[in-house]
Amino acid sequence: MDFYKLIENKKDELVKNLQGAIKIRSLYEDDDSGYPYGKNVKDCLDYMLKLSESLGFKTYNMDNHLGWCEYGEGEEMVAVLGHLDVVPEGDGWSVPPYEGLVQDGRIYGRGTMDDKGPTMAALYGLLAIKESKLPINKRIRLIFGCNEETGSLDMKYYAQKGGEMPVMGFTPDGEYPVINGEKGLINEQYTLNYKSEGALTIKEIKGGTAHNIVPGFAYAELLCACEKCAEKILALKEENITATKTADGVKVEATGISAHGGTPNEGLNAIGILVKFLNKLPFEGKVKDAIALLAEKIGTEYDGRSLGIYMEDEVSGYLTMNLGVLEGDSKTLSVKLNYRYPVTKNFDMCGPLVKKAFEDTGFNLTVSTHKEKIYMEPESELVKKLISVYTDYTGEKAVPKSIGGGTYAKMMKNVLAFGPIFPGDEVREHKPDEFMEISRLLDNAAIFANAMYELAKN
Repeated sequence: MDFYKLIENKKDELVKNLQGAIKIRSLYEDDDSGYPYGKNVKDCLDYMLKLSESLGFKTYNMDNHLGWCEYGEGEEMVAVLGHLDVVPEGDGWSVPPYEGLVQDGRIYGRGTMDDKGPTMAALYGLLAIKESKLPINKRIRLIFGCNEETGSLDMKYYAQKGGEMPVMGFTPDGEYPVINGEKGLINEQYTLNYKSEGALTIKEIKGGTAHNIVPGFAYAELLCACEKCAEKILALKEENITATKTADGVKVEATGISAHGGTPNEGLNAIGILVKFLNKLPFEGKVKDAIALLAEKIGTEYDGRSLGIYMEDEVSGYLTMNLGVLEGDSKTLSVKLNYRYPVTKNFDMCGPLVKKAFEDTGFNLTVSTHKEKIYMEPESELVKKLISVYTDYTGEKAVPKSIGGGTYAKMMKNVLAFGPIFPGDEVREHKPDEFMEISRLLDNAAIFANAMYELAKN
């Protein structure tokens, strides 16, 4: 069956409906709406469920934590796990992040690659199966997740409430040909309370928007007790640093390059640049020690080497570290970290060392989440089926790979990340000007259709 032709006939409809999803700024918010992840996320879930109903699918909303549409009959179910929540847009966009602008064969906007575009492609792939009338022996459930970017609490809720587990499935939130290994993923927040000392103090410091985004910009507003102190700071010259005089001191701005927190080597951490500059200044007391820790043990590094946690394996590469957020003032500092260890290693080889380094400097660990690494052998049934689908569609020989990204595959057994990024394509998720080529959107929809059919037909 040529699923591509069925999908191509609905190209305009697919793009239009994806634009509608992108226009909803579905960031996690602890608002007063009463919805688990905020009103905007709930609105996006409603949008997808309503669209699915209009396409003729049965739908279900699980208490606004997540929802799904389903096609077919059978005792067993295969699942596709997409998510509708997005990371903050951040800085550096040249196009509107929430309009779904179509230009030069591309559709732009936060979520086009991660993960609204692939989720919409999966929906239209499912529609192609439905319209083909090909027989299947398992139900196909397309799950619309709502909290993948900030903890996957939605999938935990699904399990706690007795949600049916698939016999196998995939999440369109990784890379092709198939991801059979994902590094262990840790998000942590450390907080320091301190008393300002000396002639130089922090009025405000801020950089980054999320654990898992390499920050492209950071700044610190400093209060200087004397003119001479300010002049010394202004005289320092560093690449990617701009210092300007203010009424009561100096504002220091650092410019880096934003990237996904799972591939921090592709960016340049602006917080790291900033704290390395601040480490040269005459701070005193606890804040001096805190800045020294951030500058000397992390800085612009992305592999944990100076923290003493560097490790690697042949399957998934080296540990990655991202200093994602830094916020503070004259009394407190808050730091958010995202680090990911190789699939053959474990948390005990890195987590305790990070915690000790921060606690020895006066920080307290206030938030910590850990998603275990996963690894599925290349000869397993699911890996072989997904590899076969990809190879049949592209004509390219393929082997599975491991990544640093964390997906819903960690939340359910016998689920792997499959697409949407093709080998050689730029990794664009979590970056400014996120986009997907419309041709790639159609290719993904066709590949997902083939994959769902292969998993469900027997």
